[in-house]
Amino acid sequence: MRSVSGPGRGPISRLRNELRGEVIDTADAGYDAARKVFPGHIDRRPAVIVRPVDAEEVSTIVTIARETGIELAVRGGGHSGPGFGVCDDGIVLDLSAMKALDIDADGHTAWAETGLTAGEYTNAAGAHRLATGFGDTGSVGIGGLTLGGGIGFLLRKHGMTIDDLLAAEVVTAGGEILQVDDQMHPDLFWAIRGGGGNFGVATRFRFRLHEVPSIVGGILMLPATPEVITSFIEEAEAAPEELTTIANVMKAPPMPFIPEEHHGELAIFALMAYAGDTDAGQRAVAPLRALAEPLADLIRPMTYPEIYMPDEEDYHPIAVGKTRFTDKLDAEAIATILDRVESSTAMMAVTQIRALGGAMARVPDDATAFAHRRSRFMVTVANVYERVEDTPTHQAWVDELAGALDLDGRGAYVNFLGEEGEQGIRDAYPDPTWDRLRSVKRRYDPENLFRLNQNVPPA
Repeated sequence: MRSVSGPGRGPISRLRNELRGEVIDTADAGYDAARKVFPGHIDRRPAVIVRPVDAEEVSTIVTIARETGIELAVRGGGHSGPGFGVCDDGIVLDLSAMKALDIDADGHTAWAETGLTAGEYTNAAGAHRLATGFGDTGSVGIGGLTLGGGIGFLLRKHGMTIDDLLAAEVVTAGGEILQVDDQMHPDLFWAIRGGGGNFGVATRFRFRLHEVPSIVGGILMLPATPEVITSFIEEAEAAPEELTTIANVMKAPPMPFIPEEHHGELAIFALMAYAGDTDAGQRAVAPLRALAEPLADLIRPMTYPEIYMPDEEDYHPIAVGKTRFTDKLDAEAIATILDRVESSTAMMAVTQIRALGGAMARVPDDATAFAHRRSRFMVTVANVYERVEDTPTHQAWVDELAGALDLDGRGAYVNFLGEEGEQGIRDAYPDPTWDRLRSVKRRYDPENLFRLNQNVPPA
């Protein structure tokens, strides 16, 4: 693989000459800040970071990378767990300068450039009392999140992010700027709805917007006992589709709204959003509130953008985890979760349980490249810790708990995959989906230029 350093500095000069957007190399004052990504263990040094201002400049960058053979990383919000948004010695195509957003409030659609974060888009749409469902973290870029599927707070009511994707603008490995939807390049449109960044650089998305004037949502923290967890899962599944929940089984953190005497106790740290009438929302969350005396109850009527908790700019966690879909969470599994979370030596150990279903499950499995529509739950086991050298210990904890819960091979969410190699990627895509993705890859990126991702090689 070629590098841009040394005698290869010609491409940097070409980038500076041909682009209006910012070009940052190792000698520039902003280099270290520009190469930083969200995961705290990623420390890579690209030769150059480029911030294009439009799709034409993205095409120029892609063309230079293809013609020179230089490694190309594409960065949106920088939240990729394996750090795919940055590389050593190559070009980082950083979309963060592309934040144009055109909202058609009457038509309930929006064209959004992919340098936007979920929080930025949601705040702007919320001013019109409208929303598109993204994930659960406001600082995540809408580009990578959408390409992988998009599982968030509106999942059960309005489906995944890709279910609201109406069209896209994509720059291919050949430098073409394509407009894609279910009529134009339908094979590519199918693939980018769940197939990740394998097929090009998505520069704009056209989304459907839903009327979400308010929600009932926030944080509910309950003591984590086998009975409470079992009942929480049952109630979350039985709840109206307007209610989406995310239950984190963990030790209660030392947050100001949690009484000090409960810090460190096993708890369910639940996030939830009811997208509908306020009174109906209060009735929907009442069975969850009634499971036990809450350690903290911050559930209230709010605007939808308020569901995103404030981001800490300097928060760069070191973490390992594994996420899989499953249909089974019995009493034995719950007892195992409690035991393992209690025994972890990490700064934070968590098992996250998302009850799925609703609108997500009504889309046919083969309608998009995301093919796990019928799964009941998505379960994540993770450790967050302080020292990179402790990774083997915490990875072993993750692997042991995932094995005990029989999560392996049950289907993976590509956006939550870590450095799991080919097996992890194959868990994300059943054989028919995998074969179809490889065929689309062969058509639009036969040389696998876009390989810094959970990679689908061309057929």
